[in-house]
Amino acid sequence: MYAVYFYLRYTVSYRDLEEIIAERGVLVDHATLNRWVVKYSPVVAARAKSKKRPTQNSWRMDETYVRVRGKWMYLY
Repeated sequence: MYAVYFYLRYTVSYRDLEEIIAERGVLVDHATLNRWVVKYSPVVAARAKSKKRPTQNSWRMDETYVRVRGKWMYLY
């Protein structure tokens, strides 16, 4: 699961991830890592979604003006 999380969290290739995991003493092929990501990424996504704080039915974003290169620009 650490390898799957690492792949999903950071922009790393399967071959680079294979090297990273090998440095930690686990020898695994990049094709196996691909199968793990396909199989376990929905589980990781479901856990992340369950821990996400719910929002109310209505929410508002702050709006303001900021100065960009000497001109006032509307930022929303």
